[in-house]
Amino acid sequence: MKTVSFVIPCYRSAKTIGAVTREIGETMAAMPQYDYEIILVNDCSPDDTWDVIRKLAADDRHIAAVDLAKNFGQHAALMCGMRRSRGDFVVCLDDDGQTPADEVGKLLEKLEAGYDVVYASYEDKRESGFRKFGSDVNRRMTEIMLGKPKELELNSYFAARRFLVDEMLRYEHCYPYVMGLVLRSTKRICNVPVHHRAREEGRSGYTLAKLLGLWMNGFTSFSVKPLRIATYSGAVIALIGFLYALVVLIRRFTVNAAPLGWTTTTILILIIGGLNLLLLGLVGEYVGRVFMCVNASPQYVEREYIPAGESEK
Repeated sequence: MKTVSFVIPCYRSAKTIGAVTREIGETMAAMPQYDYEIILVNDCSPDDTWDVIRKLAADDRHIAAVDLAKNFGQHAALMCGMRRSRGDFVVCLDDDGQTPADEVGKLLEKLEAGYDVVYASYEDKRESGFRKFGSDVNRRMTEIMLGKPKELELNSYFAARRFLVDEMLRYEHCYPYVMGLVLRSTKRICNVPVHHRAREEGRSGYTLAKLLGLWMNGFTSFSVKPLRIATYSGAVIALIGFLYALVVLIRRFTVNAAPLGWTTTTILILIIGGLNLLLLGLVGEYVGRVFMCVNASPQYVEREYIPAGESEK
């Protein structure tokens, strides 16, 4: 019998996580060909989420619980949960009930058909305008920086085979980006359509700062394209400067007059200076991340772990 591991990062989900775990239990009861486990990872939620998770783990032998020492972010929590999982298939989903656990059979069916990773796709996504904008930016970023096919939709609801999860877990640095780890590990990825639900409680934990940090993780941890873009930009600016210098020299010797050009010169200095600072900041971001990884900054820190089956003791 194959085992399915459900990994769920939890943040401000005290009122929703119980319904999510119940739905998983009811769904898997109708699929007797699979055993299952649920790994709930509390990402240092400021509410009483951990108390709720502890009670769920005590009442259900299928639930394991992890409490992180600080807020490390959704992707670090996913890595923690996947490292604690033991299933042949690993399913990652959200804690707010928007990702339909009752449709997990569609994802598992595709895995059984031979795909390595299966992502849910949504025809009508129930998100705020801010989150839709963030999703669109993330989609474009993964296409340009990570080589994601345009027709492929990536999101937080997906299922993966064990060997692929083990390959992803070889990444132990402090800036995990799960989509990047998937895209660099396999090409056998597909989508299955599922229904996306409206959020019943609370709001998204992603602020603009967290989204920016997530995008930075994506294109600095798994791609050197930003550095190449910086090189190309510098080459273009240098070429423009060379051509402008030729124009100035030609005007000087043909019409015997140098252009006034104070405004143009000032604008060029500001543009080139700003571009230099931007590129230096980009290079500094790469160097800083290398520094953090060399100093073994933790991907996450577990404060407490409750294995599945503790309720039977």
